Amino acid sequence: MNMFKRLLFPSRPDGTAASAILLIVRIVFGLLLMNHGIEKWSNYQELSAVFPDPLGIGSPLSLGLAIFGELACSMAFIIGFLYRLAMIPMIFTMMVAFFVIHGNDPFAAKELAFIYLVVFVLMYIIGPGKFAVDHWIGKAFSQKAGR
Repeated sequence: MNMFKRLLFPSRPDGTAASAILLIVRIVFGLLLMNHGIEKWSNYQELSAVFPDPLGIGSPLSLGLAIFGELACSMAFIIGFLYRLAMIPMIFTMMVAFFVIHGNDPFAAKELAFIYLVVFVLMYIIGPGKFAVDHWIGKAFSQKAGR
């Protein structure tokens, strides 16, 4: 009973249960977005000629940046390495997808980009939790500074 109370009503948002939930969210949403990046990477040759170019930098470079945001940054997001820095391209990619690429589409067509955007902005704000590489690096730096 006490475990359920702590899970449903955590007294500390940085506790183990909250960090475990953050880890699960990082894994789930990171893998989901990574699948989009893998799909783009696998079809790079075909997509590079027709991929949208919302920034005016060319389709191949726009595709490369989308792959970076969806694949490389998702990996860093999952393990919590350079967490907030890695999330900037992810958030930017979802903003472009939602507001520019699907800007005039009905909401149903851009709903997935919106869900990713909301989750990533909230995760950016709350941080990775204590089950993240950044947390362990921060602890190591704190211990060295304390010597």
